[in-house]
Amino acid sequence: MRDKIDPFQPPSSESHTSQQNETVVRLPLTDLHPFKGYPTLRGVMPRNQPYLVRDDDPTMIQLVARIKERGVTYPGVVRPDPEGGYEIISGQRRHRASELAGIPDMPVIVRDLDDEEAVTEMIDSNVNREDVLPSERAWAYRMRLEVEKRRAGRPEKNSPKISANFRSDDEVGKSLGISGDTLRNYIQLTELRQELMDKVDAQEIGLSIAYQIAALTKDEQVLLLDAMEYSLNTPSLSQAQRLKKASKEGTLSLEIMRSVLSEEKKAETEKVSFPMDTIRKYFPRSYTPKRMQETIIKLLEAWQKKRQRSQER
Repeated sequence: MRDKIDPFQPPSSESHTSQQNETVVRLPLTDLHPFKGYPTLRGVMPRNQPYLVRDDDPTMIQLVARIKERGVTYPGVVRPDPEGGYEIISGQRRHRASELAGIPDMPVIVRDLDDEEAVTEMIDSNVNREDVLPSERAWAYRMRLEVEKRRAGRPEKNSPKISANFRSDDEVGKSLGISGDTLRNYIQLTELRQELMDKVDAQEIGLSIAYQIAALTKDEQVLLLDAMEYSLNTPSLSQAQRLKKASKEGTLSLEIMRSVLSEEKKAETEKVSFPMDTIRKYFPRSYTPKRMQETIIKLLEAWQKKRQRSQER
């Protein structure tokens, strides 16, 4: 039975109300379970939802400590499950952190959401998190685009043309705060074999390189893993581009991969620099280049602290 919380009570670890004046209730953790997956991508995604819950993640450890001290201060979003209990749409990390903190329940907002609405809520509530892994972001963006494609097949009221409801990937990207190219690149990562995706998440393979090797067939990716083990190397960006080109031409083989990856890599470090005219307008005329640099570093440190605080939510 759900315990209703007074919507007029001031927000605390015990209660909240949403902007839509929805009632927040406190439910036992045992009544809440993970999202069961988006039907359109079942059997395609390696898990039911894009976001992982990692007990050893530093932000998770901080969240557990915070919940032990103050409880869950921001309610999750769940939907009723016809088979019993509630599916967690937003708040899976808070749910797990509460378990680890030894707290038996947590505040949630219960909404009747269809699959598309549930996916949209899930993705939108996590889109601004800074600690999202590339694989999480890739599958989240693919789910979001699949939702838009499905919605395009449902004409809106007084809209006879299905095409009138279609949003391009550029428009979907814009709604997520990214470009269409970024959306397409991340979605391309979902074509990687899990072994390679794991290396991307572990930062053993950079994103720009991963975008290239994701274009290889699954069989070619198996050969690439062999070549990486043989050469004790991961491909550089230029090497990955050559492998992609050979794949497109139909000439890629294990021998070519081993040969390419065994080459000595050229330094491909990227430098970040700004023309003086670009940043000068933000500083007083009296500021020297050294003082401008010091100020920029201080601002970046403040930004990093703000990010860390937001990750504790």
